[in-house]
Amino acid sequence: MFKVRVWDLPTRLFHWALALCVLALVITGNMGGEAMVWHFRCGYTVLSLLLFRILWGFTGGQWSRWSALRLNPVVVWTHLRHPPNALKPGHSPLGSLSTLALLSLLLLQVASGLVSDDEISTSGPFVPWVSASLSATATHWHTLTGKLILLLLVAVHIAAIWFYRRFKQAHLTRAMVTGDQVFTQDEPASRDDVRSRVRGLLLMVFSAGLVWCLIQFSPGA
Repeated sequence: MFKVRVWDLPTRLFHWALALCVLALVITGNMGGEAMVWHFRCGYTVLSLLLFRILWGFTGGQWSRWSALRLNPVVVWTHLRHPPNALKPGHSPLGSLSTLALLSLLLLQVASGLVSDDEISTSGPFVPWVSASLSATATHWHTLTGKLILLLLVAVHIAAIWFYRRFKQAHLTRAMVTGDQVFTQDEPASRDDVRSRVRGLLLMVFSAGLVWCLIQFSPGA
């Protein structure tokens, strides 16, 4: 058995920070009122995290890169017809599709939130830049359709983790905490040294700074 570093520290921190922010967004969005201040703050944090993840997908550890996602339709179809018994590092073909769908939907949710307006007391910072009809469409998506799809994808994600734990004895949650997975054969490891972690920190600071500037200079700030 071989223990391999699959998930580097920046990827793991991103994963858990994103999960906490999404939970906080659901809670504050349902509470409304004064909690919307924190709803927006969490939304800005999610946007920063997503920007970081996009950049990290080009410079991060091997299994965190976009090139490691198994999105080839033939590979996905083969995986569905003949699921492998042995666990492979990184995301499976279905996991790759799920990851891409979840990140894309989160980006769309944040974008729609920036131009949403409940016409009562809460509006996104970029509402003055869009038409009333576009803002209404974005608001409907953000508060209803997009929200329901996002919750469904999160439920599927949790169900997949349970399935792998129950039927394949694969501790995916533990791997996202420690970064390591055990395989029957040696596999390439993700780089996770000090230099890589510092690069991840700098990218996160850059992403957060970019979002801060974006919001500060928005018409609704």
